[in-house]
Amino acid sequence: MGQDPGKTGAEGPGRSVAATVRERVAQGKTDYWRHSDFADLPASAVAMTLSRMAKEGVLDRVGKGVYYRPHQTAFGASGPAASAVAAQTLRASVHPAGLNAANVLGLTTQNPHRPEYATTAAAPPQALGDAVVHTGRPAARAGLSAEDGAILETLRERARHSDLPPQRTIDRLRRLLADEDRFRALAAVALEEPPRVRAMLGALGQDLGMPESVLSPLRASLNPLSRFDFGALASLRSAGEWQAK
Repeated sequence: MGQDPGKTGAEGPGRSVAATVRERVAQGKTDYWRHSDFADLPASAVAMTLSRMAKEGVLDRVGKGVYYRPHQTAFGASGPAASAVAAQTLRASVHPAGLNAANVLGLTTQNPHRPEYATTAAAPPQALGDAVVHTGRPAARAGLSAEDGAILETLRERARHSDLPPQRTIDRLRRLLADEDRFRALAAVALEEPPRVRAMLGALGQDLGMPESVLSPLRASLNPLSRFDFGALASLRSAGEWQAK
């Protein structure tokens, strides 16, 4: 009789590996698991345990070597978000875009018929199905939260998906950007975004009283002869100083 790959001796240390994997999944703070998350354990035993957990319904296999831990809700078992699956599968950043981004930021209550995302990947991830996907976003976005990515996407589109009046749209974005640490992080990433994003972010930051040390790199990155369409953000107090049309 062949030996179970999950066991490596009479005392069954492989059984301990399985128990360790199950315990980590049960107690872990993440819902997504990869083989590499158990790099300190025997690879074959880890693979077998994760596969068994998927067959038992404890985990869902959502990609090659990627598993999702569902949760019971009032509406049944939760499912993985397509954007999160793509991010885990590709190790690329995936953020809400378009109407999705506006919804995340509280600028609209609408949901698009087809989800829309932006990713740092070079090609649309299969895990996103028939979603509208914008590829090739700056690698500097890696590690940004969904909300931070949504802010950058909203600025790219001049807040055109907001259902709020222009001033309320501006007020909402100001509230989202009021934390200096968050603004500083987004300002650093924005240096790789299109010039209009840098200009609008700079105007928002100036209106918020952000330090000049944070604003000056944004300002210096703009061609002084260029003018930018701020769309719904055209009434920002500092728009003119940031080269708005």
